[in-house]
Amino acid sequence: MRQPAVSRRALLTGGAAVVGVAGGFAAASALESDDAATTGPAAYAFRGAHQAGIVTPAQDRLHFAAFDVTTDSRDELIALLTAWTEAAERMTAGGSAGPIGPTQGDADLPPDDTGEAIGLPASRLTITFGLGPTLFRDAAGKDRFGIADRRPAPLEPLPHFPADALDPERTGGDLCIQACADDPQVAVHAIRNLARIGFGTVSVRWSQLGFGRTSSTSTSQETPRNLFGFKDGTANLKAEEEAALTDHLWVGERDPGADWLAGGSYLVARRINMRIETWDRQSLSDQQDFIGRTKESGAPLSGGEEFSDPDFAMPGRGGPIIPTDAHVRVVHPDQNDGVRILRRGYNFVDGSDDLGGLNAGLFFIAFVRDPAEQFIPMQTRMAKSDALMEYLKFTGSALFAVPPGIGPGEYVGQALFT
Repeated sequence: MRQPAVSRRALLTGGAAVVGVAGGFAAASALESDDAATTGPAAYAFRGAHQAGIVTPAQDRLHFAAFDVTTDSRDELIALLTAWTEAAERMTAGGSAGPIGPTQGDADLPPDDTGEAIGLPASRLTITFGLGPTLFRDAAGKDRFGIADRRPAPLEPLPHFPADALDPERTGGDLCIQACADDPQVAVHAIRNLARIGFGTVSVRWSQLGFGRTSSTSTSQETPRNLFGFKDGTANLKAEEEAALTDHLWVGERDPGADWLAGGSYLVARRINMRIETWDRQSLSDQQDFIGRTKESGAPLSGGEEFSDPDFAMPGRGGPIIPTDAHVRVVHPDQNDGVRILRRGYNFVDGSDDLGGLNAGLFFIAFVRDPAEQFIPMQTRMAKSDALMEYLKFTGSALFAVPPGIGPGEYVGQALFT
């Protein structure tokens, strides 16, 4: 007789306490510290007004995967999204991917969970789903699932920006899944099992592992550092800025696609290789000029503390003290019509390249209300005039629409298909 799945957390604590709140954002999370894995909620609620993994305090590890849908059946796609929803809800609560578990089923059948997370807690796992432009109409222009007329106008493949050197095998995708956790094995377990569930309906197009978050999504978190050694994402949108989230993050009731996407967002993914060895040979002074901030504290070169407003008019020796091509100037909201984004990127190191250098950099993830108004102008400006471009190589790119949160009894993206 089949037995119910045993929660990973239950194996350690005797029970799995899930903290729930609208939007999958734990009520205590706004007050969390960076050691939330031990002092904050053990698990985030999967269902709510918004998908978890956006304003949720950024965890330390990432496994991101983009998928191609290999079926033309609308029913099979809906069945997959339903199965993914059910599995994600179990895993984010600390349970197994399948309802039976890795060791409880018929010994003559493959288990419905791969088992590498046995004994591990939920580790604040969040699983976030997105839908790519080619899900609505594929590269050949075919409307495979009868949803082409419901594609919101902003959901266009990102343009080829100046200096892009994109690898087609790391670009695009019909669907995406972002799994974040404080334990890398928990995040990998989530993607592995969702890919396994999708076998025959989807195939993995590309994936990326990440470590060491490169931005904070809560005021309770300290600003982390990227592989250049600088604090990253100081001016990031934060979960506590509710009015700003409404303006810059969540798709509104009057936005394109609002009939099914309101309360959702858009996910921009950009794989950015950093020319680490070249950067490491630059003087500290030059590095700080390229960024526009001090390396130690993250304060703008115009003075103050990390969160002090940069003074772009302050004179320096031979020009503004914050150079005109400094990164902080180029991407700052004051230079981009007040536009803000919510960054959720991660560092990556994928071994060495064919020249013996580190294949490393930033897997940039950003959530925005409208990519055409927020991300594309900013990235274009950066590509043309940012001093950092000499040290960056953009090798992957994708855009996805992130549906709103999943209500009780619903599957992710259900409103799109009804």
